Amino acid sequence: MGGFAIWRRLIDLEGKRADIVRITKEQKNWVDTTIGKIEAKMYEVAVRNLHKIPYLSENGVYNDMSESKIYWWTNGFWPGIMWQMYSLTGEGLYRQAAEETEEKLDQNFLMAEKLDHDNGFKWLLSAVADYRTTGSRTARNRGLLAAQLLAGRYNPGGHFLRAWNEWGGESHIGWAIIDCMMNLPLLYWAGEETEDPRYFQIADSHGKMALEFFVREDNSVRHIVELDPDTGEFVREHGGQGYGEGSSWTRGQAWGLYGFLLSYLHTGDKKYLYMSQKIANYFLANIPENRLIPADFRQPPECEWEDDSAAACGACGLLELSKYVGEADCVLYRNTAVRLLQTLDRERCNWSQKTDHLLERCTVAYNGCQHNIPLIYADYFFIEALLKLADQELFVW
Repeated sequence: MGGFAIWRRLIDLEGKRADIVRITKEQKNWVDTTIGKIEAKMYEVAVRNLHKIPYLSENGVYNDMSESKIYWWTNGFWPGIMWQMYSLTGEGLYRQAAEETEEKLDQNFLMAEKLDHDNGFKWLLSAVADYRTTGSRTARNRGLLAAQLLAGRYNPGGHFLRAWNEWGGESHIGWAIIDCMMNLPLLYWAGEETEDPRYFQIADSHGKMALEFFVREDNSVRHIVELDPDTGEFVREHGGQGYGEGSSWTRGQAWGLYGFLLSYLHTGDKKYLYMSQKIANYFLANIPENRLIPADFRQPPECEWEDDSAAACGACGLLELSKYVGEADCVLYRNTAVRLLQTLDRERCNWSQKTDHLLERCTVAYNGCQHNIPLIYADYFFIEALLKLADQELFVW
């Protein structure tokens, strides 16, 4: 069966999602209550930040990347939240905020040096979400342009999508990173939309490379893999945003868990499903007793840095994965995700309507200077996970 036919067959399961993932009455009551709190808070947040593109919150106030870094990799998560809220409530304010951000991101298309593999994060959650919601042809064009630019990063000799143009002031021609598994759905969408198989082939080729090189024997995930750009041979791994080389950066585990599953949804290749499940089992085995996810599963025990974004994204991946496995694993993954989200709700969410952010303890990079801070993508995945549990999400991937 061809790639497009498999993709359509799997997407046809959308109508059965509520039957595949069942939650208890007690869990449903908690989900409904929590979504109610999100609705009440996010409207006030949207009013205050209508013309911003937030990245982080300082003293409860979002910053604005449209004034400083319109190219930043996280700039799709604010419109992503807005489209999720618009899909949930029909409130026009959310659509206005999302569309305004989408228009601002056009500036990034004119910055060749600032276009990288994160086109998926930026335009899947903005333009493609817009097109899926409203049918806007302008949004469709933006999404296809972003996909074409992402496809242009493909190295046919090495069979990978190059991550960055430069990093740390140096060029890294042979570098690929686990985050890119979350960007591949932009290519799968473009292939389906245009019926051009090149997008599917590029995305699947990168995914196959990741299957081979990104997951260690213990099922932990590497952040950065350096490949020979001419042959595709493995050169080495780099520590990246984790504790160090050979460590277990938790957001990277979440990217892998969710990202490999997304490639399964778009290709039907069960190798991706099995890899997602292996990473999920590793993730579950390393969750601390308090269910607060650290920045790195292998960080020193005295370190108190956490990453709520890893918990929220991991929960999204577990919930989606639970729909395509046997009953025992389904219950395990679903209940673990619910417990992670309930812990975030109870211990790490700021529910004050006067504060812009939700989750409070995220880490940008272990060896950086930004730890235990609010980050926009943590809030996005928390909201997506809750709406996924309620069978009310706008599926953007």
